[in-house]
Amino acid sequence: MAPGILGKKIGMTQMFRPDGQVVPVTLLQAGPCVVVQRKTPAKDGYDAIQLALVEYAKPSRMNKPEKGHLKAADVESSKFLKEFRLNPGDGDFKPGDKILADSFALRQKVDVIGTSKGRGFAGVVKRHKFGGGEDTHGSMFHRAPGSIGSSSFPSRVFKGMKMGGHMGNAQVTVRNLEIVDVNTDDNVIAIKGAIPGPKGSFVIVRRSRR
Repeated sequence: MAPGILGKKIGMTQMFRPDGQVVPVTLLQAGPCVVVQRKTPAKDGYDAIQLALVEYAKPSRMNKPEKGHLKAADVESSKFLKEFRLNPGDGDFKPGDKILADSFALRQKVDVIGTSKGRGFAGVVKRHKFGGGEDTHGSMFHRAPGSIGSSSFPSRVFKGMKMGGHMGNAQVTVRNLEIVDVNTDDNVIAIKGAIPGPKGSFVIVRRSRR
């Protein structure tokens, strides 16, 4: 059984279950993926495989070591490579093996890892959902963060203080999402709910760990 698969976000739509219930889903182009490297406890200290999402990449975008690394597994080019740890019973994978969407089943629970949309600099109202101050005339406190620490004690700002700053563009993991449909012909997986990232962004789908 494959520990996971790499994919690309297509977009959102809705599907109907046999009982007529409507379900919001996110469509993922899951694979095809190829195992480009197998790591073993004897050689590397742990058991894992490295997957490459088969997708065309300009030769100028890849250097010579990257091309040689992919060529060893008979892969011409790839923009997205990730590593998956293997557990007992996951099967014996070797370079060149393909992992497709049929590795997942209906109603299976998975974790999806993606990069959230970047929003640039944002204040505390947008970034942390602060309520802000009064909007009345003369308030002078509308979207400010308020006090961030006393001057006498602790005379500094604590780590983790919620303040304005760079919002988004961070790795986000959404756990225990249900697979609603698997299209083995086009390697498309429909996952219930929303996942992080814009359309066309790369995502990691792995078996749920909880």
